Amino acid sequence: MLINSNIFYKKKILIYGLGKSGLSAYKFLKKDNKITTHDDKIKVDYKKLTKIEFDYIIISPGIDINKCNLSKFLKNNSKKIYTDLDIFYTHHKENNKITITGTNGKSTTAKILYEVLKEQKVDVRLIGNIGNPALLEKKITNKTVFVIEASSYQLEYSKLFKSNISIILNISPDHLERHKTIKKYVNAKFKLIKNQSKKDLAILNTKNFYIKRKLESKKFLSKIIKIEKKIDNTFLRKINNQYFNTDGNKENLRFILEIAKILKLKKDTLIKTLKRFKGLKYRQEVIFKSNKLTIINDSKATTFSASISLLKSLNNIHWIVGGQAKKGDKLLLFKKNCKNIKAYIFGNNKIFFESKLKKLMKYESFLDLKSLVKKLLIEIQIDKKKTHKTILFSPAAASFDNFKNFEERGEYFNQLIKKYKNV
Repeated sequence: MLINSNIFYKKKILIYGLGKSGLSAYKFLKKDNKITTHDDKIKVDYKKLTKIEFDYIIISPGIDINKCNLSKFLKNNSKKIYTDLDIFYTHHKENNKITITGTNGKSTTAKILYEVLKEQKVDVRLIGNIGNPALLEKKITNKTVFVIEASSYQLEYSKLFKSNISIILNISPDHLERHKTIKKYVNAKFKLIKNQSKKDLAILNTKNFYIKRKLESKKFLSKIIKIEKKIDNTFLRKINNQYFNTDGNKENLRFILEIAKILKLKKDTLIKTLKRFKGLKYRQEVIFKSNKLTIINDSKATTFSASISLLKSLNNIHWIVGGQAKKGDKLLLFKKNCKNIKAYIFGNNKIFFESKLKKLMKYESFLDLKSLVKKLLIEIQIDKKKTHKTILFSPAAASFDNFKNFEERGEYFNQLIKKYKNV
């Protein structure tokens, strides 16, 4: 660990990738350093650029060293590569940082924790993969606490970043098109724990197969707090919030309660905050509810594991699934769990999803999401059965086959529901 907090001072720095984090790094460093910026979308004289002797290279999370235009150059200079999280850490070492990672539930858990701390009158900032890029925060004091959502992409290239409390919610195969193997993906997540000291805490779901295996194979300096017990039903009745009825959200809540215990937060205020929490857009979001029908927009579900907690928690499910399947993704559902599920498959990868689902449940396939929603809403309208039904839009796949991101896909689904709800 480097001690000098001014290592990014009066240096020659290349900022590679000009998305949110890259631009924030440029804004933060430009006054005191000689900065060169580069993005693969910009035409440049690569020979001239790669001859410059940079002190540091700040790489954006979206840059894949193996596939970018400066791949060879980056590999030859790998010791010089840092991230915006590293810059952030060197300038705010004394501040308390609570960092959350995991395959599913990162944004939701970070948002809950932020709201909990805010209600407890803490000067708290929500940064990283959610909220502001780390380097754009202003008016920071020694009492400022940072809640940071960190993706595997952000952690992969970081060298200095360290967190007082590190949380790994869960791990299942994801982003293997980038990380190549599940081992490398797990290692990227565990950088959060690897960089900690004896004074730091790591809160982990040790029932998770990949987390448990990693802990058995390697020892870490930080104090490991294991999340194993289920939440007491009495407490769930106190908060009386349907959002926390699913297995996935109960899991997220367990981590919040553990942090509340560590930080000795006021219990009454905590319960009030949890009662009011409504969740994030396109993440298990209830967009319509009546006595006969509930419609849930869970566009953020980009893997099978992200959809499973809802599939196990609901009844009479019309499951809308499809998109760009993730490499190495597995559907860990048994036929006995699927008796009340019918799948509605859309998109270019129908054959993949049909092969995964045909032995588990009934299904229909559609050319696109529009024709699917129109047909499904008519089907539900003419159904004479009085049982309550749930339309679950939880694609269990990336959105890039037809959409820019999961937000665009989620908004499109909402528009379709508005258009065809009363067909």
